[in-house]
Amino acid sequence: MHGSIRFKQQAGVARVTISHPPRFNAMSRVMWRELRSVFENIQRSSDVRCVVIAGEGGNFCAGGDISEYADFRFQEATLRDFHEHDVWGGLQAMLDCDVPIVARIEGNCMGAGMEMASCCDIRLSCESARFGAPIAKLGFPMAPREAALVAREAGLGTARQMLLAATIFSAAEMKACGFLSRVLADDQLAAETGDAAHRISKLAPQAARLNKQTIRALNSAPAPADIAQSATNMIAVDSQQAYAYADSAEHREGIQAFLEKRKPAF
Repeated sequence: MHGSIRFKQQAGVARVTISHPPRFNAMSRVMWRELRSVFENIQRSSDVRCVVIAGEGGNFCAGGDISEYADFRFQEATLRDFHEHDVWGGLQAMLDCDVPIVARIEGNCMGAGMEMASCCDIRLSCESARFGAPIAKLGFPMAPREAALVAREAGLGTARQMLLAATIFSAAEMKACGFLSRVLADDQLAAETGDAAHRISKLAPQAARLNKQTIRALNSAPAPADIAQSATNMIAVDSQQAYAYADSAEHREGIQAFLEKRKPAF
């Protein structure tokens, strides 16, 4: 069972569901590819005015499906293909979508969950949700473009704590850093998300698409020289050595320890 990305549309609102409940909606390779297909179809549709993305069964997304990692993570070429095509393909399709995207976040929002949430325009969360990217415990870093995406939306300070200290944040803390639009009582999240989607769907769809294109352009505007140079350096790292750790002992130990339900020995 690889999980799935489910799609349902009603009255101008598309509901995208991350469905892999036995693994707290962890993303498999199949699911990343389905995510890309779903959002590319939404982008082509003239009937969708708002998208709501949520997880099934009380969690948004707990990260990647580690049970399948041994199949491809320990060779640089296949690791690169996973991040640059499967994962980034899904995330880029979300980023390219001109329809407003609302995230309904509950339970675990970790790793891949943070990345997908970072692609959304409005992020609503319940009070009990938890946020992080504790992949340092698994012996590998976040891919460069994925890390840049999370850092842009959650802030560099928050991203540092997530990636370097495996810090888990509360919804209140993520609201304080500007990542979340609103934090709601657990029993109010579904209704408030529905109301927000309904309001957006009644607004001018062309204006919404144009506003998203403007915001996208602002996010990609030229940066000051020092920041631009840092970005150039990051791209160079990405292309030359970002996935060279694939066959490292640390990488293998982190994933094997997780699968064996023990603490890793780094």
